[in-house]
Amino acid sequence: MSISIKPNTTGLIFAMREEQEGLQNFISNKKVHHIAKREFIQGEFYGHPIVMVLAGIGKVAAASTTNLLIHHFGVTQLILSGVAGAADPSLKVGDIVIADALLQHDMNASPLFPRFEIPLTGKSRFLVDKNLQEALQNATSQFIQTMPAHFSASQIEEFQLQTVKTRTGLIASGDQFIHDSHVLSELKQALPDLLAVEMEGAAIAQVCDEQNLQFAILRTISDSADETADVDFLSFVKNVAAPYSLEILKNYFENRKIQID
Repeated sequence: MSISIKPNTTGLIFAMREEQEGLQNFISNKKVHHIAKREFIQGEFYGHPIVMVLAGIGKVAAASTTNLLIHHFGVTQLILSGVAGAADPSLKVGDIVIADALLQHDMNASPLFPRFEIPLTGKSRFLVDKNLQEALQNATSQFIQTMPAHFSASQIEEFQLQTVKTRTGLIASGDQFIHDSHVLSELKQALPDLLAVEMEGAAIAQVCDEQNLQFAILRTISDSADETADVDFLSFVKNVAAPYSLEILKNYFENRKIQID
């Protein structure tokens, strides 16, 4: 099947199938493309051209998928949505973090280069596009105000979603699922402004920086990145994080349509 490149296309990337649960049902005019062992779903989401893809877990999978979206589909911006572990005591399960910068916490080429710096780039932090970040913040605020319409009282009680908040700041990525309070404590000491840890965002950020492409990272806190990090993880991702993504992205694209119109 040939690929028709559409202007102003947004790439939507997910690391886990559970994180995109239900979103496919809202994509119209769907075409499916199989490239490099991935399924790319091209179509329209609330009036906007998108390409949705399951990247897989980890930095290499994320970077490879980002390149495929850029070179095969000509995307003009990328949004990664999924879950992350909390790296700040102010955050609890169910809160939302929107990145303003991304860093690879497992990058360490010292003493040749400073810890965290990507060799030969002079950068350790990759900044998110400010306009896209603010648009996601607005979409998230809208969602939080209407949460009772999307979750039952029993779900809100089960997952403790009564006082969900949004934070914007640093997210760090690495090829490890952090579930050790000592590892997290050391990272927090090195990066005092760190809010959340995950496994893909900074790789996407680096590729987008190289390609001068807008990107944004939206993460729902699914665990505390300590010894309790695997408790009911998949249940939370499917029943909470996936609906979060769907509704926030819906708000984002609906708001974008109004701005364009």
